[in-house]
This record gives sequence, C-alpha cells and structure tokens, in this order.
Amino acid sequence: MDTASSDSAATPPPGGSPQPPRQNNRRKVAAAAAAASAVEWYDYFIFGIAAALVLGGKFFPSSSPVAEVLSSFATFAVGFLARPIGGIIAGQLGDKRGRKPMLVMALTVMGLATTAIALLPGYDQIGVAAPIALVLLRVLQGVAVGAQWGGAMLMATEYAPEGKRGLYGSLVQLGVPIGVVTANVAFLLTEALTDDAAFGAWGWRVPFGVGVLVLLLAWYIHARVEETPEFREAERALAERERAEREQKEALKKGGAAAKARSPLRTILKEHLGTVLLAGGSFAVNTATFYIIITGVLDYTTRDLHMERGSVLMVSLLVSLTQLVLIPAAAAVSDRLGRLPVYTAGALGIFLWAVPMFLLIDTKSLWLLGLGTFVTSCFLSIMYGPQAALFAELFTAEMRYTGASLGYQFAAVVGGGLAPFMMVLLLEVSGTSMAVSGYIMGLALVALASIAVLHKRARAREASAAAARPEAEAEPA
Repeated sequence: MDTASSDSAATPPPGGSPQPPRQNNRRKVAAAAAAASAVEWYDYFIFGIAAALVLGGKFFPSSSPVAEVLSSFATFAVGFLARPIGGIIAGQLGDKRGRKPMLVMALTVMGLATTAIALLPGYDQIGVAAPIALVLLRVLQGVAVGAQWGGAMLMATEYAPEGKRGLYGSLVQLGVPIGVVTANVAFLLTEALTDDAAFGAWGWRVPFGVGVLVLLLAWYIHARVEETPEFREAERALAERERAEREQKEALKKGGAAAKARSPLRTILKEHLGTVLLAGGSFAVNTATFYIIITGVLDYTTRDLHMERGSVLMVSLLVSLTQLVLIPAAAAVSDRLGRLPVYTAGALGIFLWAVPMFLLIDTKSLWLLGLGTFVTSCFLSIMYGPQAALFAELFTAEMRYTGASLGYQFAAVVGGGLAPFMMVLLLEVSGTSMAVSGYIMGLALVALASIAVLHKRARAREASAAAARPEAEAEPA
C-alpha cells in the first residue's frame, strides 16, 4: 500500500524549490470542486427520489406496485454498476492528462444526461423504448459521477495546505448532503406548486431540467480553474520516467523485446488490488446505509407505512442539513487524530444503531423517524468526512485518481447500488424491517474487518520506515 504525503506543493521552477499555491487560488479551486460535487450529486439524487415516487409507474407500468418499485430501483442500481466504468476511464486519463479535464468531462456528461431525462417521453408515449432510453441515460449518469468524484476530490486534497487535507477533502464530500437537500427542495417545491395529476404528468420532470446548469459550471472550471500542483509535479516526474522508459524500450527493441507502456490501471490491478478491495469493503456500509435512509426509507414509509410524502421528504431534508456541519467537523478531527480512528468510530456506530433506527421508523412517528435517521446520519458523517483524504493517501500521485476512484466505486456498486433494491426485496420476503437492519450490520462487519487490515498495514509501514531511518542516517558517515 502506497501512502502519499499529506502536503501539497506547486510544481517547482527549473532549479528552484516548490512554491505553495496562493491562498486565494486554493479557495477558488476548493469552492469549484465542492460546487462540482454538489451539482453532480443533485443530478444523481433526483433520480433516486423520482425512482421512489414516480418513475415506476411512468416507465415500468405493472399491475403490482411492488414490481413497479423494484423495476425502478433496479434502474437506479444500473447507475451504480456504471460508476466503475467512469472511475476507470477518468482514472486512467486523469493520472496521465490531469484532474481538471476529467472533471469537466464528467460534468458535461451528467448535465446532458439529466436534461435528457427531463425531456424523455414515458411508456405510454413510446412504449418499450422509454424504459430502454431511461436505463441508458442512467448509465451515463453513473459513468459521469464515477468520473467526477476522483477529479473533484483530488482537485481539493492536492491543493490542501499542510495538515488540512482532511478538511479540504470534506468540502467535496459536502456535495452529497448539498445534493440531497437541493434535490429534496426541488421535489418539495414542485409538489407544492402542482396537484397530484400535474406532478405525475409533468411536475416530476422540472427538477431534472435544472441539470442544464451543470454545463455552465463545466465551462467555468474549464476556463478559470488551474490544474493541481501535485499532478503537475507528478507529471514532470512522469515525463522524465517515460523518457527513460522510451530509451530502454528502444534498447530492448534492438534485442527483439518490447516494453509495456505505463498504465495506472495495470499497476493498480497488479500491485495494489488488495488496497482497492479493502478501501471498497471499508466504505460499502456507508454508501448502502446512506441510500437506504434517503431512498429506501422514502419508499418504505410512504408505500408500506402510509406516511405523508411531503412530510417524509422534509425530514430527509432536515437530516441532510445536519451533515453540512458534521462532515467537515469529522474531517477536521481526522486531521488531528488520524483518519482510521475516526473512520472506525463511524462504522462501529452504524453497526450498533442499525436495529434501533428501524424500531423508531416503524412507529410511524415523524419525530421518531427524524431521530432514527439523524443518529444514523451522524455516524455516516463521521465516516464520510475523512474518507476522501483517507482514500487519497492510500495511493501515490501518479496512480491516485485510478486507485481512489476504483475503491470508492467498488463500494458504490456493492453497497449503494443494490441497497434500495435489497431493502424492498428483504421487506417483501421477510415482512420485517429487522431483515434490513441485519443487512446493514453484515456490511458494517465487513467494513470493520477491512479497516482493521488497513490499520495493521499502516502500522507495519510506519515500523518499517522507522527501522530504515537509523540506517539511512548512518550511511553518509
């Protein structure tokens, strides 16, 4: 497992020493990365809310409400299956060509796909072509968000001042609660301004239409934001390495052999696959539980518990607002105490709270629904705050985009993509919400085991570095 330095430095001039980025430039880049994350997640989350409320009947009509919801959530899950594709493509190019171009590409694809969903005719208008087109557009959303997270996260963390990588990384993580809040507000406003007939006919499309604004942000980042200093330094080192590799390749060709071109993906899969899987295993419970409380619970409370839709959306919105404070607070604590201790506390909390949360939800009380999901949200925030910096520090700069993205998107597929579908299925088969609690607890155990291995590796690496230090200091003599 490679661990990169927590410090950022600009590319040094020839013969000079690295110069830190200007403070105003750091803030501009961090703000742009946070905004990119927020608008991407807004576009991504409105699909989840629409899947729970309306997409099943519009694109997958069936005589069974459960079948409609399962079909809708299956389409929701398709976006998660596509996220590793975006992570791989953007990771390969982002580690070679830069963080910024990949972030701009991701924003452009997301903006176009989301706007197209707003304009897409339903099953009643174009038949089976409607669900096929919806699935394809959801795939594009998945590719876009898979590409976006690594770019936005690295734009923020690689510009971070010394000792603040966790805090700067959390600014990108704030895109998730901001996306949830704005997506819920969009649907609440649309619902307030339309009756049930108008909402079902066209009102649900309005929140998707806002996706066109993503294209404007993509243009701004392309025109006004600079590449990260750590990538520029890695690029300079890479250019020197590739020049040496070309010379070696020419020498090998003369002997009848050929050298393989550098590939961050090949390096990751060959030498660091274990780290990717451990990172994904540590985070799957977070993303699964998150989508359960913002999407699965929305369907469960309105369809099974017969709670009022607008009230449940308001609870989700208020709970998400608390994450705007909790996520950066947890990240700041991780800058002082370390990533893994804070991360472990969040995973343990999710495990212990899985059963009480659903016992509170099953009371059908809005207040207790809010309490149950709020406490869960606290533990999610404790994990999510330091997660960007933790994943960035698992890999060196020349393979960081690929490695961190693969770890994150692996967790998204295993956890988030299947979670709402699994929740509906478990409720239907077992008839009790305790089955969903068991599902969360199983993922939490996987997370705790993965974190324990990462912690053991970190201690071993530190011990090895400490043992090598006296030898290195003795050699010059």
